[in-house]
Amino acid sequence: MDDDSTELALTLPVEDAGQRLDAVLAGLLPELSRSRLQTLLQQGDVLVDGAAHRPSYRIRGGEAVVLHIPQTPVEHWLAEAMDLTILHEDAHLLVIDKPAGLATHPGAGRPRGTLANAVLAHCPDNHRLPRAGIVHRLDMDTSGLLVVAKSERARQSLIAQLADHSMHREYLALVQGALTGGGHVEAPIGRHPQDRLRMTVRRDGRPARTDYRLVERFARHSFLRLRLASGRTHQIRVHMRHVGHPLVGDPLYGGRPILPPALAAADLARWQAFRRQALHAWRLVLEHPESGISCQWEAPMPGDMEELLQLLRSAGQNGH
Repeated sequence: MDDDSTELALTLPVEDAGQRLDAVLAGLLPELSRSRLQTLLQQGDVLVDGAAHRPSYRIRGGEAVVLHIPQTPVEHWLAEAMDLTILHEDAHLLVIDKPAGLATHPGAGRPRGTLANAVLAHCPDNHRLPRAGIVHRLDMDTSGLLVVAKSERARQSLIAQLADHSMHREYLALVQGALTGGGHVEAPIGRHPQDRLRMTVRRDGRPARTDYRLVERFARHSFLRLRLASGRTHQIRVHMRHVGHPLVGDPLYGGRPILPPALAAADLARWQAFRRQALHAWRLVLEHPESGISCQWEAPMPGDMEELLQLLRSAGQNGH
């Protein structure tokens, strides 16, 4: 390994046996784009039990993987000053409460106006880190907590915690339908065969589990607290739709909206003006990469989701 590379070691999950190597690595390392992983694999910079393999290699599970990752600066991402809600900052970490409507990373046709652009303005040294030090993402219209690494050592620690699920991420969501209690959804998730923008439950997908707890029940809706036991794309949105309780306002997975009964006309108009998935990443628990101390942060639910709950409560919709 040369001086301009870092080495990352991990173990492939046993439950992913039979999956493609590139797909498994993409799930374990969300801060690396699929194209970058493909390049690393093709260049022999990824060793599985000491040997290089093609991206299509079907893993057995349990193999030791070592990646040599060139530290290429994100020169094509622009620094752009924005107001950020920062819950914690030290020499190693930045914990941000991301608002709904803010994309995490630049993409095709969107070179600026994202959280990554704001991070680069706030932490100029993060130009040296892959993906500006952002190790996980939230959908653009999901609000809540994100952690950003401010050093390569911190970045690798956070990546490892994501991979072994020791980083805990908990969410609040308002879903359609009146649930009678908590539970879990355990169903594999993969790309939708016809619509490439969507994910779906499919037998050949990657294992995924979502645990949920009922916080408050209404006549036709439920307020939930959810915890991810895996980190698949759109996981909560897909899983809750799969069990017949899609998120309120979800433009991709919500289906036909269910309206609360007995709302006054003005309140109904306010309800219908909510046009995003009612999902908020409210709690983040991780081990500090430098001290090893367990750290926890919570972000209050945003006003637009709080308004939905108040509309249900004020109309006497509580289902208890």
